[in-house]
Amino acid sequence: MSILLRDIEAHELDAVLELNNRAGPSILPITRERMQLLFGVARYFRVAYVKDELAGFLIALSPEAHYDSPNFQWFSARYPDFLYVDRIVIDSRYRRHGLGRIFYADVLSFAEVRYPVLTCEVFIEPRDDVSLVFFGTNGFQEVGQQSLPNHRRVSLMVKDMKAYPYVRETYGDPKTAAAPSFLRQDRLTALAEGAGA
Repeated sequence: MSILLRDIEAHELDAVLELNNRAGPSILPITRERMQLLFGVARYFRVAYVKDELAGFLIALSPEAHYDSPNFQWFSARYPDFLYVDRIVIDSRYRRHGLGRIFYADVLSFAEVRYPVLTCEVFIEPRDDVSLVFFGTNGFQEVGQQSLPNHRRVSLMVKDMKAYPYVRETYGDPKTAAAPSFLRQDRLTALAEGAGA
């Protein structure tokens, strides 16, 4: 199976929104406006294509994002620097083919040189065993729980980025001008640079 993984483009938002809203109970549906908000604030927002069909996406945000998710805000109140996985959605036709693991490897590669921790939440009421097993077997540890306004309960999970201390010791803060450009580059900086050109 040939997979293309790349940053999202604005014209794909409607297709991504449709995929999100038919994903099932482990992913909360959102509005078009909220998807546009995520497009504007997500440091990592990548899509996957299989045979020219949208197969999935992953959205992750850093602390400076203006985002009112209670789970994002929980991490913001406790961690000064992190990358938060807001959602990962795989089309049902492509589940159990390793696409989630491909996204995970890609976001991990992005995060480990830029952030000290990678964070996420998983529903535990009702229980999402697929996600619990996925994140648990990939080194995430529960650091808290909370109930959401919709009466669902989540496990808040963190994974330390093992490469980050080396990057920080070698280059200082990877998000400053003193760091190599590839450490500072992400989709938001690329969009800003494109707008300024």
